[in-house]
Amino acid sequence: MGWKAVLSYLIGLLLIALLVFYLIVPLNNIDFGSWSSSGNSNFSINSSVNTSMQFYPNLRYSYTNISYRIINCSIKRIDDMNTAFAAIQNVTSLQFYPVANNEQISVACDYGAQIAEGQPGYFIAGEGGPTNITESGMFNVINHGSILLLKDSNCPQPNIAIHELLHALGFNHSANPNNVMYPVSSCSQTIGQDIPDTLNQLYTYPSLPDLAFENISAVMNGPYLNMNFTVKNNGLIDAPAATVDVYADNNHVYNIQLNPLSIGEGRRIFVTSVFVLQKNVNQLKFVINSDFEELDKSNNEATLNYNNSN
Repeated sequence: MGWKAVLSYLIGLLLIALLVFYLIVPLNNIDFGSWSSSGNSNFSINSSVNTSMQFYPNLRYSYTNISYRIINCSIKRIDDMNTAFAAIQNVTSLQFYPVANNEQISVACDYGAQIAEGQPGYFIAGEGGPTNITESGMFNVINHGSILLLKDSNCPQPNIAIHELLHALGFNHSANPNNVMYPVSSCSQTIGQDIPDTLNQLYTYPSLPDLAFENISAVMNGPYLNMNFTVKNNGLIDAPAATVDVYADNNHVYNIQLNPLSIGEGRRIFVTSVFVLQKNVNQLKFVINSDFEELDKSNNEATLNYNNSN
């Protein structure tokens, strides 16, 4: 081999070494900053929902079919409770059904009642409300509610049972003495139309999960991408497994399996030293890929852009 051939061979090796050095050894940092989900979703609750009537905004159960169990109650109170379930069913999209265990609404009974001081004809006759709530995006999801009936109702309709059932559905007291949600009960009280209107609006939204990015940040050290992001299920039911894909200027660079997420559950993911065979990346795109329906898929994608003036 002549010296020219040897020299060409050495120059070739040097060029390859320089290229490898350029691609592999970090020479500069690109900080893409951070991104937050605040105000990112197109999903919103109908403005006609009167959330001021509830303990917390947008309280509802995951499904329109809600299970219940009545424990150690007299025949009279069982009948009152079943009539109350039927009364709410008749004016809303909700359906109630009995189960032997793992109920969503527990109904129990005890004797006694407290007379409301200074209010003849009114009496405190029960207790009720959500006992387990998960904050999930636009909704506060009721996992369990309880009802305690303390007094038999002598009214044509079981206002006591209806009152406590509405508490278990998330409704607070009303300041109107003629409303069934007034703090103390009277036979003349009625269910205002605003109650079924609010329930029907809240349960218009289908029982679906909703995966969304909560926050994202990323830095590139030369060709190495370091990133962390949080994915949360903001939906009404648990979310099955999905994937997260990352693109650098539309070139796919990373994929990770996302395990199932319960209602309101978030997962923070840290990823370091992802090799990107590309210099001068200007945009990173993060995409949640799910093969199931969601409340809103517009929040399944987010981007980080590099500002060269930084």
